Amino acid sequence: MKTPHLNRKLTLEAPTRVSDGAGGYTEIWQALGVIWGEVLPRGAGREVEASELKLKITVRAAPQGAPSRPTAAMRFRDGDRLYRIEAVTEAAAAGRFLICFAKEEVSA
Repeated sequence: MKTPHLNRKLTLEAPTRVSDGAGGYTEIWQALGVIWGEVLPRGAGREVEASELKLKITVRAAPQGAPSRPTAAMRFRDGDRLYRIEAVTEAAAAGRFLICFAKEEVSA
């Protein structure tokens, strides 16, 4: 694996439930911190729907269970762009980097 170019400042966000005052809840996104990553398109050669763009986001690894380790329930924010994480895997056996498979929802 080539060393990724971690040149994008991404905010890692996790969903949090907040009481709506009527017995239910509202889900909000809470920023957990900033992570530098490499954002690349994936699925080249396939037909891409206008409403979604699939991405491969590489970040530095963090230990299992650490709040700084992305999971499929989280998302990255890059300015006004949002990347919902679908899956996370280690990039290589050495475990120095994680690959996050994500989807960006593009509004028309």
